[in-house]
Amino acid sequence: MATPSLTVHETQEMLVYLCRQMVGYTEVLTEADKAIGDGDHGIGMARGFEAVRQKLEAGSFAALDDLFKAAGMALITSTGGASGIIFGTWFRGGAKRLGGVTVLDAQGLSAWLVDGLAAVKARGKTQAGDKTMVDALEPAALTSVQVASDPLDEALAAVSEAARTGMEATKDMIASVGRAKTLGERSLGHPDPGALSTYLILKSMWDYAAGVQPPER
Repeated sequence: MATPSLTVHETQEMLVYLCRQMVGYTEVLTEADKAIGDGDHGIGMARGFEAVRQKLEAGSFAALDDLFKAAGMALITSTGGASGIIFGTWFRGGAKRLGGVTVLDAQGLSAWLVDGLAAVKARGKTQAGDKTMVDALEPAALTSVQVASDPLDEALAAVSEAARTGMEATKDMIASVGRAKTLGERSLGHPDPGALSTYLILKSMWDYAAGVQPPER
């Protein structure tokens, strides 16, 4: 059965599930970052999303903007490094048009992705092709506009697949920002860890909304 939308409480439960999944991906993200970075991306994301889980499980939220802003602030204050700021900016910046909104549907998802992308690009001063999380987030945001009338689970399936395709494309890019920039052509063949995290975040949301939740990692 399709999931057309989620209430605020159901969205809160989805984000808690997402947090547990991201903590479970620590080793996957660490290995990805060891290839082109300093290897701390997995640990940082695990720390950040564990803080988000604790924040959300302890709180009560009246609207979607309160929920996403709380998650974003927890990421910024707990993850550490540039990843915490960038991913926290995504969650907080995406809440711009969700003030007072009490149902997450595909239109709200699109607003979160489009506004979150704009906030991330402004904060990080990055563009598609720089081999960053933007290369997964931008195709997801663009796709979300096209599926804004679909049931939420179907929209999440489309945007997570767009993010996966964008993440895979970073393997053919030479990093032009961050620590991976120093590797030059040696960054070829490896996905950007931030793009991988972006895909895993959206995939976990889709798993929850579609009711196909794999065992928690």
